[in-house]
Amino acid sequence: QVDLVESGGGSVQAGGSLILSCAPSETATVNVFTNYCIGWFRQTATTEREGVAATCIEGGATYYHNSAKGRFTISQDSAKTTVFLQMTSLKPEDTGMYYCAAGDSGMAIAIMFGGSTQSSVTYWGQGTQVTVSS
Repeated sequence: QVDLVESGGGSVQAGGSLILSCAPSETATVNVFTNYCIGWFRQTATTEREGVAATCIEGGATYYHNSAKGRFTISQDSAKTTVFLQMTSLKPEDTGMYYCAAGDSGMAIAIMFGGSTQSSVTYWGQGTQVTVSS
């Protein structure tokens, strides 16, 4: 079993920044960071869960949904044990629950084009709340 653990959420004012982190739980038995792509998703009050960014760690490729381009950056640490989502110029409409997930490359491509990731995600985290006030 693999549990993904998100952290770094919180409350900021519009224009502020946050860095979210995603790492396997201590009880994880699968090294998802070397076998899967890692994606960040969010669910807001007005939208269903949607992908914002993904990285396929072994190749280093990154994928962004249009809503995240220019403001969000996905990256990994050198040990390949943590994936980060750096969010800048935050807007109130960015408020929501942010989840990380592990899936195949189809998940990453679907995130970039706004397609369905339902069949491509294998593991989900529990989410971390981001609140942006105006």
